[in-house]
Amino acid sequence: MKKTIVIYFHRLREQLWFRPLLFCLGSVALALFAHQADGTGLDTVVPSIKTESIKGLLDTISASMLVISIFAVASMLSAFAAASNTATPRSFKIVVTDDLSQNALSVFIGSFIFSIVATVALDNGYYGKSGIFILFLLTLSLLAMVILTFLRWVNGISRLGRLENTISQVESVASKSLSEYIKQPFLNATPITTPFTDGQFVLSNSVGYVQHVDMAALQALAKKKGLKIQLHCLPGDFIHENFEIVSFTTTEDSNVEEITQKINAAIHVGNTRLYDEDPRFGLIALTEIASKALSPGINDPGTAIQIIGSHERLFFLWNEANENNKETTILYDCIAVPKISMIDFFDDAFRPISRDGANNIEVMLRLQKVFKSIETINQTDIKKMAVEYSKKAYDRAELSMKYKHDLDILKKECLFYN
Repeated sequence: MKKTIVIYFHRLREQLWFRPLLFCLGSVALALFAHQADGTGLDTVVPSIKTESIKGLLDTISASMLVISIFAVASMLSAFAAASNTATPRSFKIVVTDDLSQNALSVFIGSFIFSIVATVALDNGYYGKSGIFILFLLTLSLLAMVILTFLRWVNGISRLGRLENTISQVESVASKSLSEYIKQPFLNATPITTPFTDGQFVLSNSVGYVQHVDMAALQALAKKKGLKIQLHCLPGDFIHENFEIVSFTTTEDSNVEEITQKINAAIHVGNTRLYDEDPRFGLIALTEIASKALSPGINDPGTAIQIIGSHERLFFLWNEANENNKETTILYDCIAVPKISMIDFFDDAFRPISRDGANNIEVMLRLQKVFKSIETINQTDIKKMAVEYSKKAYDRAELSMKYKHDLDILKKECLFYN
């Protein structure tokens, strides 16, 4: 249940209106809070502040913040469009959740609302002597925060939507989801060792991408109904209404229809993939940026080489996991989960780049060096895939490159070359 709430909260955070709404509610509360100082004995301590001086500040804030907010929204939309056009549309969800831009927009709109509410309250005699003084301090503090936020935002908006910054953001998100997967490849459950031969299948009632699997709900259902569950889909998988999402066995007479409904309710399906629990999606988004850069219309091999470096860092997360080597805790012992094949990770990261950059010696050399690098990771399936994809990448280059000398140089960098 807690996990589901966290996921829904993350979805709300991705909405541009959510954080400004919170700041607006906070600013209204702050403007009205100053009245609480009246009648507390501060009247004999605080100095008298002319209402005209506060109104002047509030008028300045209200007149400027609405204009700045509109400018901020226009700049953000321009940056979002640039990220989608220069990188990949899949990066939009990451760029739109940029904390710096959302915080700036929230502060600007919140300040505007604060000035309006405070001005109306001031004109109607809502504040006493102490309230006016507290309101004056709050207004000065808010003005200082607006200035600092604006300066910080101007510095940040110059990078928002830039290709290099977008790559960095995508890599950061990919690193987070991939790290979580490496720590818990079976979602705190057990791996599937032997598929059920006499189990009952549950078909999906939706068409789309699996975004989240509520393992706690499945475990509770399994305990209640005496089930053993094998999951056949993971976050990122595309399923349809004839897709067998789960198979289960039971030692009791159970209502299959009720079990089917609850299992489908525990597997959240949407129209798009999400980065949070999908370890492959970040690799795919990075590779899409590289493929776009290698297209004849753009012809930017430097970006592809940068992406290859990002993939190298991401694959070395397995190396860090080997060094830490912590035992995983099984929380859901009634559920068995499939493992993502290492082939899928290599396909997502390297197949499009080796295809689209097959005729570029610089890109292919960098790719072969990465295979050499990740082959040193002490994990059997990674070593095996590195050698295999080194050969595949060279085969593609052999079909595309016409200059034999380049091929000779490339071959010497391959893992299979002796």
